Amino acid sequence: MKRALPVLVLSVAGLIPLWRYTPSQDTGSSPAASAPASTPSVSSSGGTTSTVVSGSTVDTEKGPVQVEVTFDGDKIASVRMLRQPNHPQTTAAVPRLIEETLQAQSADIDTVSGATVTSDGYKESLQAAIDARG
Repeated sequence: MKRALPVLVLSVAGLIPLWRYTPSQDTGSSPAASAPASTPSVSSSGGTTSTVVSGSTVDTEKGPVQVEVTFDGDKIASVRMLRQPNHPQTTAAVPRLIEETLQAQSADIDTVSGATVTSDGYKESLQAAIDARG
């Protein structure tokens, strides 16, 4: 009887990580772009031309990543995440990635520490959108 309580407590403590485990959403065996970048859509207002391009969907081990880039002429005016992993690190990293993109005006940006997988997927999708624009 003296051993029953510690065995029960240790068994429950060992099972807690299993109950809390959530598998990643990755369905492929390797990270790769699963969809090509979209065709640019162009709109014009007041003499400025805006082009909106969606980057390719990049499957990462954390989940899919896809960006949409709005260009005003040759300048990147805004970036919006269409798809992103549902992780706290990703949520914190996205504003930093977008800010760096707007400053650099390219996909040549730093990876956000703690969100390396998402950062790499973001940069790949961003580069696909930039390339699709031509």
